[in-house]
Amino acid sequence: MIEFIIALQALLTATALQALLTATLRMATPLVYTAVGETYSERAGVVNIGLEGLMLIGACSAYAVVFYTANLMAGVLAAILVAALFGLAFAYLTVTVKANQIIIGTALNMVGLGVTGFVHRTLFAQTGLARAVVTFQNVPIPGLSAIPFIGPVFFNHNLLVYGMYVLVPLAALILEKTSFGLAIRAVGEHPRAVDSVGLRVSALRYATVIIGAALAGIGGAYLPVAHANQFVEGMTAGRGFIALAMVAFGRWKPMGTWWAGLLFGAAFALQLRLQAAHLNVAYQFLQILPYLVTLMALIFSRGQSAQPEALGVPYEAGS
Repeated sequence: MIEFIIALQALLTATALQALLTATLRMATPLVYTAVGETYSERAGVVNIGLEGLMLIGACSAYAVVFYTANLMAGVLAAILVAALFGLAFAYLTVTVKANQIIIGTALNMVGLGVTGFVHRTLFAQTGLARAVVTFQNVPIPGLSAIPFIGPVFFNHNLLVYGMYVLVPLAALILEKTSFGLAIRAVGEHPRAVDSVGLRVSALRYATVIIGAALAGIGGAYLPVAHANQFVEGMTAGRGFIALAMVAFGRWKPMGTWWAGLLFGAAFALQLRLQAAHLNVAYQFLQILPYLVTLMALIFSRGQSAQPEALGVPYEAGS
């Protein structure tokens, strides 16, 4: 206990706090991309619990393309396209066929784990080709990155972190202030009303599911090409499920998921720093911190739900 208190005190120095906050933003980035994408989907009434699988698919796709081309943007684009393709399949099964969304999402997680494991072992692990790939490097923003304390925390990151800064307010603007966003929100609340004014419920749900899958692909791509420099089987380590919790904790709003992402990102960053402090505590205990925070967040948000009325409910035209 004394060692733990000493480690926490060490984290409260200005330098250590700055490093912790910087790491928080880096750790939050893949979660925020994935959770904002799921916010689109759930606001339209479709629950996709297959985010873990989609993130793995995005991570493996990005790693493979960067491995062979050394082109980072091509890797991110590949992650978007491949994840969107799987999202299209999910939309077909849940929106058109009207299969149970939870079952299909669970299957998507299993497919993502199996396919990426097979691809990685076939192309890389068993051939001895697996190696580190180039990654996105930090790009300090001139002037802003020189601001004491704040500058290094917010303005000395890679392009995908800066993309998160744009994504969150843009998603909030689209969902809350545009006719497209109004249609999405209406589909999630009263799909029959949307159908009655001539808008296609299925088309809107397809669009949001594919958007969500594409953003989950970016969230997955971040891990091998911006956070680490390798692909490892199961490297998402439950981040897709944390992103699901973020959507509920953020009350189905992009800005809410941003704050939730910072909370969970801080938990990831803190447990890494506590491990580095060489405490006389099993590292497995420290690794559960982000997931413990997830459970606490879900308990805290219980009874404060603002979920769409038609969430998870298939819609039959004319019903």
